[in-house]
Amino acid sequence: MTAPFAPARLLFGGDYNPEQWPRDVWDEDMALMRRAGVNTVTIGVFSWAALEPREGEFEPGWLDDVVALLDAHEIGFFLATPTASPPPWFTKAHPDALPVRPDGTQLWHGSRDTYAISAPAYREAARRVARFLAERYGSHPRLRGWHVHNEYGTVDHGPHAAAAFRRWLQARYGSLAVLNDAWYTAFWSQRYDDWDEIVPPRATQYLHNPAQVVDFKRFCSAEMLAAYAEQRDEIRATGSSAPVTTNFMLPTWNHLDQWEWSDELDLVSVDHYLDTPGPDGEAHVAYGADLTRSWGEGPWLLMEQSAAGIRDGRRQAFKDPDRMIRNSLGYVARGSQGALFFQWRASAGGSETWHSAMVPHSGPESRTYAGVVELGTLLDRLHEVAAPPAEGPVVAADVAVLWDAAGWWSLETPHLPNDDLDYATEARATHRALWRAGVAVDFVRSGADVARYRVLFVPTLMALDAATVAWLTRYVEDGGYLVVGRFTGVADEHERVVPGGYPGRLRDLLGVRVTEHLPLAPGDTQELSDGSVVGQWTERMEAPGAKVVAHYTEGPLAGSPAVTRHAVGDGAAVYVSAGLVQESWDAFVATVLAERDVRAVVPEAVGTGLEAVRRRGAEATYLFLLHHGDRPLRVAGAGHDLVSDGPAEDGIVIAPGSYAVVREAPGATWSVTPA
Repeated sequence: MTAPFAPARLLFGGDYNPEQWPRDVWDEDMALMRRAGVNTVTIGVFSWAALEPREGEFEPGWLDDVVALLDAHEIGFFLATPTASPPPWFTKAHPDALPVRPDGTQLWHGSRDTYAISAPAYREAARRVARFLAERYGSHPRLRGWHVHNEYGTVDHGPHAAAAFRRWLQARYGSLAVLNDAWYTAFWSQRYDDWDEIVPPRATQYLHNPAQVVDFKRFCSAEMLAAYAEQRDEIRATGSSAPVTTNFMLPTWNHLDQWEWSDELDLVSVDHYLDTPGPDGEAHVAYGADLTRSWGEGPWLLMEQSAAGIRDGRRQAFKDPDRMIRNSLGYVARGSQGALFFQWRASAGGSETWHSAMVPHSGPESRTYAGVVELGTLLDRLHEVAAPPAEGPVVAADVAVLWDAAGWWSLETPHLPNDDLDYATEARATHRALWRAGVAVDFVRSGADVARYRVLFVPTLMALDAATVAWLTRYVEDGGYLVVGRFTGVADEHERVVPGGYPGRLRDLLGVRVTEHLPLAPGDTQELSDGSVVGQWTERMEAPGAKVVAHYTEGPLAGSPAVTRHAVGDGAAVYVSAGLVQESWDAFVATVLAERDVRAVVPEAVGTGLEAVRRRGAEATYLFLLHHGDRPLRVAGAGHDLVSDGPAEDGIVIAPGSYAVVREAPGATWSVTPA
């Protein structure tokens, strides 16, 4: 990572694809962008065929014209390398560079992402186009940064991947003896005596070896990162100093170890699309924003969101303009240096015809574009927010959640005690409970400095290495408060179960011993002694070293411990063996926060529908108030509202669906009352 990304103003705009349109539309685009206050676009994301129509022959005249047009209208740009969508000539010339599914089916050209990440021809072509773009545009004064590739995540199981996987395994394990031990290949006669015997986890008769599956996912992330780094290095070799990024993708699609990737990025950016049409979408905005800020450990950039929604036959998460504005402010509140969209103008045809855009099919005379203009005006008014603090976090949090990509992948292997236990669902449930409690949240990696956090949550993490166990133990011994969810620590990093009783590697730290996992049937629930309701998962547990906080009250586990607390050193470790339903988990988390004196950003806002987020800036703090409720509220405190350009001392009335952004006076306190 380099210095924090600190543009002079919050960036506003989105993916711009002028190659889809005749030249007369370009002039209209410029006029509409100026009207909306667009100051940044991303160009070239899917333009490989237009840029390099024949192998090694570039025709950049049209892109020169686009850059000149943007320059004339004082609009900056991220320049993308178009390598997520190879052109037809590439797949015709290099059919071995097409991806292969686990069942051996070779995919063909006709969509985006038709590449085998390990194919030498693909990697060379990607380096070539990155080098060409950097040599031509790398020093342009309007260049905001480099957008390498797009949404890395195409997984290949073909021969190139097999060869690269074997090389990666040799570097990781050194010898087949070590690999065979790690993979537990004595089971089902899977011992390997030659590296060439190892292939990716392709379609097979029954169950894959889980250690092989997770290692292949680790390899895929590392191989994609190597491909990214090659393009970045080509760009840097030309002397271009603009920050380099690639856009992560959330929420349910995860092929990358984001911590390792973030170490290689100048700027962490993300594409984030709501996956629900209901009110939980606002919690989802916070989840994606908190994750991305945490990966980058500072200011980041929302590279894509939808202006109104996505209509692809599955997702129907529509946004009215007021929601689009509130969501955009939610990302900025949590550290984004702007709000960008996919895309500027809705495509008239093609595979994503019905993906919404800043200028919809109906044109500028529309609610969507009117909302875009309103948002552009608002972000310009908030320009001072973009300056990050000289030191310390852009959002200060007292609570952290452990995020581990391999933990996600481990729970994707089948034949677990309950295959419905899902890492992302558990992480989101914990974050949702914290969001509802109104507190700021960080995500952290194993080994991070967590001394400042009053509570550290591990929602679920089946596989733990020794270093993570030692890290968690030090946190608790030094006075931390650790909350661990079910099915955590039962195996080592190679998916091998730790014998002697669950939770294996965490038995001593938690002071418990689990002898049975007893999943519940779908829809079944049980009640605990504290009134909590649990579903999906229970465990038969002994608590020889821990205090019982709650026990099961019915069924075969009646009277047995369900939630425990173990004092260790100066801190404590809590174990929640049961799957608390969201409302009960909310209540439990709120109790933990109260015990640890973790206060909401604005305590009086909790439960009113008013979301309060404090962003730290270079000269002040900024309180973002986003009203998702249905009754007007009056918020009063010392500061100046940048939205209305008025003082906040006498109270700001925030209507349902509306918002305020207050530059706080030092030491300001806030009241929230019905308007």
